[in-house]
Amino acid sequence: MTNDDPQFFSKLVQQQTPRYLWIGCADSRVPSTQLVDVLPGDMFVHRNVANLVIHTDFNCLSVMQYAIDVLKVEHIIVCGHYRCGGVQAAMQQQSFGLVDNWLRHIQDIISKHQRYLDTFATEKERLDKLCELNVIEQVLNVCENTLVRHAWQRGQKLSVHGWIYGVEDGLLRDLKLSINNTTEMNAAIHRLMAQTQTI
Repeated sequence: MTNDDPQFFSKLVQQQTPRYLWIGCADSRVPSTQLVDVLPGDMFVHRNVANLVIHTDFNCLSVMQYAIDVLKVEHIIVCGHYRCGGVQAAMQQQSFGLVDNWLRHIQDIISKHQRYLDTFATEKERLDKLCELNVIEQVLNVCENTLVRHAWQRGQKLSVHGWIYGVEDGLLRDLKLSINNTTEMNAAIHRLMAQTQTI
């Protein structure tokens, strides 16, 4: 970095001005800044098991508030990944202790979309689809949060996106879910329900 810009670190130490907030899984195989090839200072990052956005998680909410209200990020990216161990543990009802309480939120998604998931023939297909559904549900959780709603109400430029990473092929996939306001959020909810609840 200093070969291209000898003043890189001296400028970086002054302030951070990221355009992106990344909410991703804590899995060590999913290194956020390397996946999107950004420099230090370009992306604010929050990671947890299974990339969940829970309205009672003050850690995640604090990150979101700082990113939206102070850093003025323009994009929030929720990125999950296929073969997520947290999602798989919830799907198979495995028990690992304290994390079981956290993964209860994934089991709620399973219950909500069970009939749709049952249409897939293999466990791998169901797991892959559940990983995608989890990203979609977390995007909606972000959009339903008052921090995001208030930003939209005051006219702040803010888009929320859903992506998923394939650990088996290294490809980052756009789930074609980008939401810029409450109208688009409501439309996304209707599309999801139409897709998964009319089986």
